[in-house]
Amino acid sequence: MSTDTDTRTVTPAADETPDGTPTESLTATETGAASGTRTTASGTGTASGTRTVAVRAPARPAPAAAFHSVGAVTLVLLGLVAIGAVIHEPVLIPPLAASAALVHSAPTLPLSQPRSVVVGHLLAAAAGYATLAVAGASAWAAAVAAGLTLALTHLARTPHSPACATAVVVVLQAPAPARFVPLLFGATVVLVLMELAVSRIRKGAPRYPAYWW
Repeated sequence: MSTDTDTRTVTPAADETPDGTPTESLTATETGAASGTRTTASGTGTASGTRTVAVRAPARPAPAAAFHSVGAVTLVLLGLVAIGAVIHEPVLIPPLAASAALVHSAPTLPLSQPRSVVVGHLLAAAAGYATLAVAGASAWAAAVAAGLTLALTHLARTPHSPACATAVVVVLQAPAPARFVPLLFGATVVLVLMELAVSRIRKGAPRYPAYWW
């Protein structure tokens, strides 16, 4: 019985992402035989299409891209603090800091789109208050609320992982809904509008949003 062996070397050229982050070249050597077994520099697999791939951490972003993201996140969070100081309400909460970092660092991800940011946090608030009403304020209830938030955001097609922390805040701190929910909504809108503005300032930055709804 004859065995066919094929050896290929693939070397994609180095490229740069839309936000100025360079991508590294990857070299893979594939050896195939009639048995359908494939071995590459990144992993092994079979002809059925299943293979294990080892990936590395991304390259450091270009200085301009890093300054753009860090500056935008810091600016929008300072803006939320300033708004809170004016109205004498705590507008900046930990989940919003996580949202700002996500939106400005990865603006093309589904988790960063306006629909996910705004609706995700509102669903989290609803899950938090519902859990609080049924189970009271406890760490156990907060964990349940976070899981419920994750389920709701998936069902609503509004994935946004920082929203799970919003549900935890609601259960553990029990803020007054009449004050907390409008402030939460306003803060998420500010995050979205800030990224909308800064994405148009730096030339070559990814356009935000990828979609609105």
